[in-house]
Amino acid sequence: MKILLYNPDNGVTRNFMPHLWMFLLQSLTPPGHKVFLIDGNAQPMTEAELGEYVRANNIQLAGIGAMTRMAARAYRMADAIRAAGAKVVMGGPHVTEVPDEPLGRDGSPRHADAIALGEADDTWAQIVEDAARGQLREVYMPALDAAGKDIKPPLSEYPHIPWETLDLKQFDLIGHLPSPVRSVIKRAGLSWESLYVVPMESGRGCPYGCDFCTVTGFFGDSIRFRTNESVVDELLRIKGRAEREKGKIFVFFIDDNFAINVKRTKSLLREMIDRGATLPWVGQISINLLRDEELLDLIAASGGRWIFIGLESIDKANLDAVHKGFNKPSEYAGILQKLADRGLYAITSFIFGMDGDTPGVAQRTLETMDTWPPGLPVFGLMTPYPATPLYDRLRDEGRLTRPKHWLDFRPFRMAYTPSGIGIEDAEKEVREAWERSYSAEAISKALANIAHRPFHERATLFFTRFAFRGIYFPQLRVRDWLKVLFDNRASLISLIREGFMAHRNHRNKPPAETKPEAEVETTLSR
Repeated sequence: MKILLYNPDNGVTRNFMPHLWMFLLQSLTPPGHKVFLIDGNAQPMTEAELGEYVRANNIQLAGIGAMTRMAARAYRMADAIRAAGAKVVMGGPHVTEVPDEPLGRDGSPRHADAIALGEADDTWAQIVEDAARGQLREVYMPALDAAGKDIKPPLSEYPHIPWETLDLKQFDLIGHLPSPVRSVIKRAGLSWESLYVVPMESGRGCPYGCDFCTVTGFFGDSIRFRTNESVVDELLRIKGRAEREKGKIFVFFIDDNFAINVKRTKSLLREMIDRGATLPWVGQISINLLRDEELLDLIAASGGRWIFIGLESIDKANLDAVHKGFNKPSEYAGILQKLADRGLYAITSFIFGMDGDTPGVAQRTLETMDTWPPGLPVFGLMTPYPATPLYDRLRDEGRLTRPKHWLDFRPFRMAYTPSGIGIEDAEKEVREAWERSYSAEAISKALANIAHRPFHERATLFFTRFAFRGIYFPQLRVRDWLKVLFDNRASLISLIREGFMAHRNHRNKPPAETKPEAEVETTLSR
């Protein structure tokens, strides 16, 4: 049987980091079946094009996973796949939260032949075998314990994902850049032939249970971990591929909280270092866990480069109201500085439109951020996802303005009425935050703030700022790229000049003097 695993585009930006679930299910597919992978973010297709792809490749079963903001797009693509003659099974957090919706049991059109609730690690093989026999059931549920709760799949025996041989061409960031941008990057000293960001998990689950988050509801509050050996072996395969291809591969640890068990995280990072599995990585870590300076040292030594931190707000009352009081705004500056001192920078996430927000929240937030080391700020609006405490509370209070906002997805648009700020004002605050944070002036200032740091840190900050501004600003057309480059020409010319000088100095540097063997042996033995 031929199977398609399809991830719809997220409706916000072209995201070239593949989603792990596709590769995981591919590895869990029983032998004898051929699996195709398409991520709509990296390989966009219209409904007609996807339908033709299904027919041309004789696809018989398609698996679609989608988060809430992708639901409407996922349903349209599922309809196209079914019209082309294949069966569709849908799964993921959104489907688990509203299982009647994709099956049409709530009065809406039906989009799926079957759904998989919860984590599909233990049900996927059965789904495939049932589909092959023509006996696909409507609902696949995980096993339940005596208390009626899902039995979460352990990660102690993790599937082998063959990163070293997978076709990742659709996710190559270098290959998707317009030729003028590729030329600029090479002039700045970055001569990689390919650039991938590969997702990886070392654990699942989060015990915090923030009101607005779906993670605890879907993955549970008990953390499950892979073995250190499993994680490091996978990293070594990825690193080997990067070296063979003369490219660069960044790993994004998609754990919802990579350091939730600090002792365990330290042991993993030490093993990465000891076995040479150090390569650039990004992870998501709560700021309260980053007080530990030994942890910060290990992150830097193991290849850590960026840490995604959900700061959410600089207002303590806002954080307390959504059960995220473990974030202490008074600690933000000090912890971010400790990161920067080690060459680590933060992707800081903020949410506007909380009940405690008032007009001017963007200005106040940006003024506070100006006292921190530069990073990659991202801004969004408080969004009530179905089955979360936030959604249920707002529904009961009659404050949802678009109860099924995911079926009419509009990025950076409110779906409820905050108590302290109007809907239009909240949306205006987000626009202001993005525009000011990613202006040419802001980028120049950020680079100046780390003028004392190594060149590669400034170059990385500059180009990642370009990538992250694409979350809000369209910039994938050549004309858009050229305008951004022109606006930032002063910073760009300075970096190119500095990169050229660093490259020339490296080439002209005389080789290190060779020590006698006896002296080398004595040095290494110390």
